Amino acid sequence: MEYLGSCLCKGIKFKVTGNFEHFYLCHCRYCRKDTGSAHAANLFSTTAKLEWIKTETEIRTFRQKKSDHVKAFCTNCGSALPNLQMEGKLLVIPAGCLDTKLKKRPDAHIFISNKANWDESLEKINKFERFPD
Repeated sequence: MEYLGSCLCKGIKFKVTGNFEHFYLCHCRYCRKDTGSAHAANLFSTTAKLEWIKTETEIRTFRQKKSDHVKAFCTNCGSALPNLQMEGKLLVIPAGCLDTKLKKRPDAHIFISNKANWDESLEKINKFERFPD
């Protein structure tokens, strides 16, 4: 399988070739902080290959001290980007940065003991196609 992705400003574009073994929605405190949301949505692969197609802007990597948490991002727009972890053995791809439609569904919610207190029954709240009036 081949997946294309990019950052918000399109200064960085990439291609991932291969399959994803796991798709997790992570509720740990680090993922909530670096996404500014209820959870991160990350794909994991030990076999897929990452190729940077366009790098007009700089890619930075942040590693949280005393943890395995890593975040790569575009220095222009701040979008989360793929990164290699475990000495290059694990490719982690933020699902939201993919431009190719993803058929794989999340496998699980993880670190739910750290879930935000407001992250309950979200499927029951109002839904709008656009910003509400």
